[in-house]
Amino acid sequence: MKLDVVILAAGKGTRMYSSKPKVLHSIGGKAMLEHVVATTQTLDNTQLHIVVGYGADQIKSYFSANTNMPELHWVLQSEQLGTAHAVQQVLPALDCDNEENLVLVLYGDVPLIKSTTLRTLVDQAGVNGLSLLTVITEKPEGLGRIVREQSGDISAIVEEREATEEQKAIKEINSGIMVVPVAKLGRWLKKIGNDNTQGEFYLTDIVALAAQENCKINSSVITDELEVQGVNDKTQLAILERHYQMTKTEELMKAGVTIRDPARVDIRGELECGNDVEVDVNVIFEGKVTLGNGVSVGANTVIKDSVIADHTTILPGCNIDGANIGEKAAVGPYARIRPGTVLKEAVKIGNFVEIKNTTMGKGSKASHLAYIGDAEIGENVNIGAGTIVCNYDGVNKHKTVIGDDVFVGSNSVLIAPLKIADGAFIAAGSAINSDVAAGELAVARGKQRNISKWKRPSKRSQ
Repeated sequence: MKLDVVILAAGKGTRMYSSKPKVLHSIGGKAMLEHVVATTQTLDNTQLHIVVGYGADQIKSYFSANTNMPELHWVLQSEQLGTAHAVQQVLPALDCDNEENLVLVLYGDVPLIKSTTLRTLVDQAGVNGLSLLTVITEKPEGLGRIVREQSGDISAIVEEREATEEQKAIKEINSGIMVVPVAKLGRWLKKIGNDNTQGEFYLTDIVALAAQENCKINSSVITDELEVQGVNDKTQLAILERHYQMTKTEELMKAGVTIRDPARVDIRGELECGNDVEVDVNVIFEGKVTLGNGVSVGANTVIKDSVIADHTTILPGCNIDGANIGEKAAVGPYARIRPGTVLKEAVKIGNFVEIKNTTMGKGSKASHLAYIGDAEIGENVNIGAGTIVCNYDGVNKHKTVIGDDVFVGSNSVLIAPLKIADGAFIAAGSAINSDVAAGELAVARGKQRNISKWKRPSKRSQ
């Protein structure tokens, strides 16, 4: 059996008040449509068809930049005339004569649908009928109602605009997600009209057609309303964002991670944690982040695409991006660690230090107020306060190499390209632009003059 997955993503999302297509608005750092696509990758033997309309080029560009995406078949719905019309655009790409294949219909603005839910829905579907995902809710307003016969069999889905008062009281609603035999889908779509208040072709009308043909209509009922919640405005987007984040943090806490306040931690990517990890408030993880055993992350910190090894402490207010930080290191507070940085075991990076594209050896430290760029630093090196590694000449970047056991005094300027050998000592306040040999003392500063009997400046009279 082949499963054709059709994801409807053609709408503009007028109530989002954005030039960006609705399905590209993000939950947990990924576009809503990307969440749906990722979920379908857990299903077997699938072909993905994405129906796009408004902002089609933006959507395609977003996915073409993501190398982890499966093969996607893009279908254009130039006019948005309803969900049935959208699915109809995919029919030419489907093998409608194959009576064993199924079509799963999903929505690009329903990002939290679970793979387990979809597998259950597909498994219960048959080639002679269709399978619907429904949800029981205390607030069914605005949603299509599931109409059942006295026997309990589903006979129709009625949109609220077309519903009677009695039907509006029904609390079982349509999620819009369904599995349909491909051989029946094409025939049913041809029979759907747009004689309704919106003048649209509703995909839900195939339920009544199936009932008329005495086709079996299966249903899978779930209780988590937010799993099938669609996003139509920024309020709903925020609700799903927080639900997603709470789900992620609950998973981490069940695995043993200490999170001081799960409502104030955001995971916008993948986070892997060892044992005895502690995360304080207002911390954001982006991309792929790994925290080793015993890692502590201080408040108001952002960590992106980085690996932090065992028993390292990240103090409050740090920004870490694209770094590999070794065991028992200490970073912060208020440090900025930029891409390409490798900090070895027991390195210390203190407050208001910025470091990029630099390897720093075991036991080395830059405790405060320094900029280090494009450098290779050995073990047990001290970088004094106010030190600047000048790596850029206005056109090109240059490298600075510092050996083991080097001492760089405060307020020094190291002008690349430069090599400072093992055991060298740079006097405070020096501007170094020539290599320094092993064990040498380098002093490069203006000679001090003390002037006696000088006159202190005074204010001029007005």
